Amino acid sequence: MEMQVPAAVLDVHHAVVRPVFHDDTEFRFSPQLHASFNRQTRALWSRWTAAPRPCFNPGLLSDIRAYYNFIAGSEGQIDCGDAYEPIEYVILASGMPGVFNLGGDLGLFREKIDRRDRAALTAYGNACIDVLYRNYIGHGLPVTTVSLVQGECLGGGFEAALSSDVIIAEKSARFGFPEVLFNLFPGMGAYSFLDRKVGQRTAEAIISSGKIYSAEEMRDLGVIDVVAEDGEGEAAVNTLIKQRSRSRNGLAALAAVRRRVHQISYEELQDIIGVWVEAALRLTTRDLKLMQRLVSRQNGLQEPVVVH
Repeated sequence: MEMQVPAAVLDVHHAVVRPVFHDDTEFRFSPQLHASFNRQTRALWSRWTAAPRPCFNPGLLSDIRAYYNFIAGSEGQIDCGDAYEPIEYVILASGMPGVFNLGGDLGLFREKIDRRDRAALTAYGNACIDVLYRNYIGHGLPVTTVSLVQGECLGGGFEAALSSDVIIAEKSARFGFPEVLFNLFPGMGAYSFLDRKVGQRTAEAIISSGKIYSAEEMRDLGVIDVVAEDGEGEAAVNTLIKQRSRSRNGLAALAAVRRRVHQISYEELQDIIGVWVEAALRLTTRDLKLMQRLVSRQNGLQEPVVVH
């Protein structure tokens, strides 16, 4: 059932906004993605509810791209009906309880690998890095990007979280890259983001182990910034915003400096997609069977997505 939208609605196909004067101005991009702007915190939240699996299917990637086009076209201002308000924070979150995002569309991967469809795999990879890179560079605006992780955050979902300036996770959230378990690697930015954050040795240990990490383990490794109690993630985001209120401009500029000093270029991400595609096309029948087990887990959601 579609989520009810009580405030402003953005129809991205016809570019129509119907505002209502509430603290939150809401936008529907598709059944898989909606966003809301809170004028008190000046935070623009997006939540995805991917179907049929909580992963980055092509439709969701297209929806995210439309949303990011909307942010870029806003010039950093949201029409709240009675006034324009500046966007200061852009926040990624999930609308599905217990799952942030399980990553790449493994069913699609297997289909394209079976068909030896190099072009389709490349196009999918490029669609992923297009949206991750847009978030990584802060949409070209003086904003702070935040990922709020509640639940399972695996593979490409973990890469999406890593593309933000700040990562806040609830205590029960879990992180990992299961790709190595079916003889592949996470090819949409994992190495680049982790290398810049925690260095080569730790980055390779996280990626090559296939281990599922707790939020506290990720904090101790320096990967995430804040661990909140379960159910307190949104409050932790609002606390962060309040704590930074007096120095937000300086901290947003500091994040821009960090991105410049530890620069990740789009070309770097694109080159890695090429390596990922060639590795994917070398997977064996056994590897693809292990991948299918993960697809089944993604479909089920009765238990965490872990291959032993």
